[in-house]
Amino acid sequence: MRYDLNDLETFLTVMELGTVTAAAARLNLSKSVVSKRVTDLEATLGAALFRRNAGRITPTEAALRLAERLRPALTELIAAAESTAWDMDGVAPLRGSLSISAPMSFGVLHLGPIIARFAAQNPELEITVDYDDRTRDLAREGFDIGIRIGKMRDKALMQRKLCEDESIACASPAYLDRRGRPQSLADLRAHEVIGYSHLPNSQLWQFQDRDRFVSPWVAGRLSMNNGEAIRDMAIEGLGLAMLPGFVVAPALADGRLERVLTGFGTRPLPIVAVWPPVQPMPAKLRRFIDHLASELRLPSWQAGWGIGRRDAMSRESTTPKAAP
Repeated sequence: MRYDLNDLETFLTVMELGTVTAAAARLNLSKSVVSKRVTDLEATLGAALFRRNAGRITPTEAALRLAERLRPALTELIAAAESTAWDMDGVAPLRGSLSISAPMSFGVLHLGPIIARFAAQNPELEITVDYDDRTRDLAREGFDIGIRIGKMRDKALMQRKLCEDESIACASPAYLDRRGRPQSLADLRAHEVIGYSHLPNSQLWQFQDRDRFVSPWVAGRLSMNNGEAIRDMAIEGLGLAMLPGFVVAPALADGRLERVLTGFGTRPLPIVAVWPPVQPMPAKLRRFIDHLASELRLPSWQAGWGIGRRDAMSRESTTPKAAP
């Protein structure tokens, strides 16, 4: 029994996207070719993979079981082929494709130029980037690598910490002049906060009180699904915001926003590269992760303020000084 790699890849794409039309668009094929590949695979397997009814398709139990086992196997097969054909020592030009998932604000504000430099260095590598604040299923959705911000919860993924940012509570000076500057966590009850749609307030608004983190009661009428949108609302004086430094650094520097509750620590925000486990690790993935780590070793938005100075002091205290 022979299996065609193109048929397997097409089947997984239809499973992921849910329609032949969407799979054809992603694969740059006609719908008839996609349908034929699926039909050919069904004939080879001797099993129905989809139920077809009035133009709609639904995966069968056999399709679900096949996809679960096929995804990691196909990923490893492609990686092994790339590693052999395109060298693992970092000398040969990178070819093939690299699919990247990243959060919207971080991607637009900081990641774009970093990826652009990598693309310029590797002109034979096809790169696709998807900016979305939702947590994507990398293996299921066909991503080679994702950028995550905050505590990692998916232990099935490989990871490498690239840098660390800081959560910052802030508001516009006009808002604080009007509503008062909070001096204690209890003071937050008297303020409007701008929420983040992808995270409950109890997880977003956390402060260090002695040796533990606490979540004071906060509420507000506004909620956004994007950090830059939250920042803009805060600049316009509509409430307090809790945002990463990479979003608010320019507004803090030019006075449009002002930090509050500076006597309380906030949860650190590790910025991490994650990828599905695959052995051997493809050269394109390894070299892109190294590129990210190098570019973000000293994040540009932290220059001259808070977290950057603390990180530098920490490194100085733990790293032996070179002889003059």
